[in-house]
Amino acid sequence: MFDWFLELHRTSPVAHAVGLLALVCAGGMAIGSVKIRGIGLGSAGVLFMGILVAHFSQAIDKATLDFVKEFGLVLFVFTIGLQLGPGFFESLRSEGWRLNILAAALVLMAGILTPMLGWLFNLEGEAIAGLFAGASTNTPALGAAQQALTSLPEVDSARVAVPALACAVSYPIAIAALLATIIALKVIFHIDPEQEAADFAAARSQDRQPLMRRSLLAENPELAGWTMQELYQRTGDEVVVSRIRAAGETDVRTALAGTTVRPGDALLAVGVADALDRFERFVGKRTEEDLLLAPGNITYRKIIVTHKRALGKTAGELGLDNRFGVELTRVTRGDVEMTAVPSLRLHFGDLVQVVGTPEQLQETANYLGNSQRKLNETQFIPLFAGIFLGVLVGSVPLTLPGLSAPLRIGLAGGPLIVALCLGRIGHIGGLVWHMPLNANLAFREFGVSLFFAALGLAAGDHFFAAAFSSRGLTWSLVGLIVTVVPLLVVGIWSRLVLKMNFVSLGGLLAGAMTNPPALTFVNNLSRSDSPGLAYATVYPLATLLRIATAQMLALWFCG
Repeated sequence: MFDWFLELHRTSPVAHAVGLLALVCAGGMAIGSVKIRGIGLGSAGVLFMGILVAHFSQAIDKATLDFVKEFGLVLFVFTIGLQLGPGFFESLRSEGWRLNILAAALVLMAGILTPMLGWLFNLEGEAIAGLFAGASTNTPALGAAQQALTSLPEVDSARVAVPALACAVSYPIAIAALLATIIALKVIFHIDPEQEAADFAAARSQDRQPLMRRSLLAENPELAGWTMQELYQRTGDEVVVSRIRAAGETDVRTALAGTTVRPGDALLAVGVADALDRFERFVGKRTEEDLLLAPGNITYRKIIVTHKRALGKTAGELGLDNRFGVELTRVTRGDVEMTAVPSLRLHFGDLVQVVGTPEQLQETANYLGNSQRKLNETQFIPLFAGIFLGVLVGSVPLTLPGLSAPLRIGLAGGPLIVALCLGRIGHIGGLVWHMPLNANLAFREFGVSLFFAALGLAAGDHFFAAAFSSRGLTWSLVGLIVTVVPLLVVGIWSRLVLKMNFVSLGGLLAGAMTNPPALTFVNNLSRSDSPGLAYATVYPLATLLRIATAQMLALWFCG
């Protein structure tokens, strides 16, 4: 009765492949969603489901599995790069340098320790690259190692499958070891994660001053006849005046760049406290009156920048004051609110606050776009164009001394680098690299699930024989050492010498290991999302370094 089903792999191989992949993804996600004390395997559950299904089912064509695996990996790394691009480059200007140096040191230690232990335990070269990826819980590194192996002459499919087996054996051990190390650091240094999160939040609030309004009365006689633009040039671009009421008048009006200032005028200035203090000392004195409530036919409106005509232009270049008679006062990008100084460039999705009459504000909204629909839709032409560029960059051969074949950052590294750059640039002409967060997470989850499913189905034939053999036990031991030793060294150094807050330390270790479950664990310990800042800072560089290291290990020891 079910003969047709049992023969599906032969009569309809495409249907068999799609159905089996869907089954593995669904079952693996169900396994990954099971949590013990708030921690689960997440997407990695698909890998183990794939191994289990492959053990009892007919094999899928190797070429099909290779395509699914690589396509899923590209989707995964590209969407991560798009999301982290802007924050990654910004972070390098401050604390990010130190965090990335520590993450690089952790990767380097693992890259040195793995071949040393491989030599000590007489492991095959293919297993060394797979153990490095598994002990690092980094699937792009595994993909890069397998790509490097396939580029070598006379490498059969059995050898190419060894890294996946080694990775599958060491991966769950690495997850458990990472969580155990974080707990060990907490115990060793008597850390209260919730208090550390509160201290971290307090320190950040001191570093980032909020924008505020201040009503001022102009008293400086030098101001007579100055325009607002001349006033800004004299005091700096850190404060914007949104409203002005001339001496002797009752109504306020919009303060434009060409508006004249005289002693006795009342101004409503916007900026951070320090900048407002300097501005106040030059202009005059503070007044308790709130000009925001003063009579006049002006109001403010928050507008979303979505039209291509505004992208990449500075507030000054837009000339909204001359074009519509309005004043741009604030720009909110992500969770950061900034004064709309003339030199600030606008990006897609920026939320700008504009002051003017209702009619002027409507014209300005039409000009800037203000389209919620565009903000919530994924633009596929830029997406596929970016992936194409990523494939090209990943395919460029890099010849390094001592390697038997050229090094390529591959389909794991190329799309990631391109996505980071495109995420930072934001747009080129009418091509906008913006993806709503929910869409980004959906594509990312879909991509990594396909990758894990194909990986598990390809490795499943030999996994159980390998995992429960003496070779598998050796892999487990090596993977455990490669995971724990670098984590403890970096963790103890960061806390003992650098006095790093547990919030940053936990995010650093999770990001350097590119491990989302660990980030969730640290978030739960500290009852805060702040560890994600350090995680996002080090994740891109750690991923690139792990990709390059895995390829070099594969080429050095297998070539």
